[in-house]
Amino acid sequence: MEITNQPLGKIIEEQKDILANLIVDEQWARNPQFTDRYGATGRAKCVQDVNYNLSYLSQAIASNSPPLFATYIEWVKTLFQGLRIPVFELSESLEITGFILKQRFPGDETDIIIEHFIKTGLKQLTNAMEPAPSFLDASQLSELAHQYLETLRHGERSTASQMILNAIEQGTPVKDIYMQVFQPSQYEIGRLWQTNQISVAEEHYCTAATQTIMAQLYSRIFNTEKNGRRMVATCIGNELHEIGLHMVADFFEIEGWDTYYLGSNTPTASILQTLAERKPHVLAISATMTFHVKLVNDLIEQVRAVDPDRRIKILTGGYPFNIERELWRQVGADGFAANAEQAVITANILLESGA
Repeated sequence: MEITNQPLGKIIEEQKDILANLIVDEQWARNPQFTDRYGATGRAKCVQDVNYNLSYLSQAIASNSPPLFATYIEWVKTLFQGLRIPVFELSESLEITGFILKQRFPGDETDIIIEHFIKTGLKQLTNAMEPAPSFLDASQLSELAHQYLETLRHGERSTASQMILNAIEQGTPVKDIYMQVFQPSQYEIGRLWQTNQISVAEEHYCTAATQTIMAQLYSRIFNTEKNGRRMVATCIGNELHEIGLHMVADFFEIEGWDTYYLGSNTPTASILQTLAERKPHVLAISATMTFHVKLVNDLIEQVRAVDPDRRIKILTGGYPFNIERELWRQVGADGFAANAEQAVITANILLESGA
């Protein structure tokens, strides 16, 4: 029996642990030197990496979105180069992945789907690598953004904080600080980690420092006149990258909304209870990891079950939704926003149009 995209993606996700071991077994059988080169620890890490590959592949297939997988492979390619891991090992792993998947899930239609997505990934690996430009250079407050991040990288959080406060005292709007300093700085931190220019510890420090500095601005954010509208914001699953959604919630506060920020790792039952208690006009859901898109879909389905009249407007955002701009429709949301500023605009449009 033929399997279409969505069920095929689901099956791959369900069997990814078994599949990852089969793929690594095959690759190591083809490359006996891996045993001496990487050892048992390296093999376990390889299985973990292939498991991640399958998570992204399964969701891309389920969403029928080759760009989701291509963008992920581009990210891994850059990561490998930063770690000086031969990219051809990733290429071979993808080829073996296609081989194993076709064995496990035979059929003309499934073969076409698998072949298409694997070829998409392999093509991404053959594209010439262009050095990724700094995210800070595109900022209108580029000089401040560069100084801010450089100060954080030296571990001088207090100085970085004062730098931001001084800019605000001199007339720079808080929203501009968020969009032109904090956001590009976070993107740049991710780029530097991906290219092995900073450690995980430094990345965590810079992110935590920015969150602390954001909190110091709350007296300026929470003193706006309220407009009677309410929103709840939540990340999905065990998302670790929640600062973007925090910025979204702050933007709503600046515009006069009452916000209730849940962050990450909030059980679905607690989210539904919060919606019943707070009665928000808007629920904002963020997902950074592509393999969490299904969790977004599941949450939206449960919200719709308790709110069949769709009084709560649901906005989605985050990395996979930025890559696949129609993905919000697939998960059943009412709209999508690429950043905090757009989120407020979209929410207002949805409420005012009655959509």
